[in-house]
Amino acid sequence: MILTIYYDGHCPLCMKEMQLLKRHDIKKYIKFVDLHNENFSNEYPHIKASDAIKILHGQLNTGELLLGLDVTCRAWNLVGKHKWLAILRWPLIRTIADIIYRLFARYRNRISHLLTGQKNCNSCNINK
Repeated sequence: MILTIYYDGHCPLCMKEMQLLKRHDIKKYIKFVDLHNENFSNEYPHIKASDAIKILHGQLNTGELLLGLDVTCRAWNLVGKHKWLAILRWPLIRTIADIIYRLFARYRNRISHLLTGQKNCNSCNINK
């Protein structure tokens, strides 16, 4: 199973998570694609960058599109870490977790600024 994650490379918190995932992805189950790559729309015409910037998008090699916490949970499961995240997909918890995630996603730049001192990340590199 291969998961492609379309991430916001200008978001410091997003970058931190992608860097951690990449470090743990020793079997190369995840392909990381920055939404800000200049050829993004040509290479991934089926993914609308303006939508993916609002909510994390991922796609399995089967073609199945995943959104938000479904991407996060699947990614960490693939690398064999943070198994506890599975509770975020339990029926009652899922609804609440998805609402919280959408709020986080909407305000992630402000939250990044509070937590990291950076509002945007113009020179971040996933390979750090």
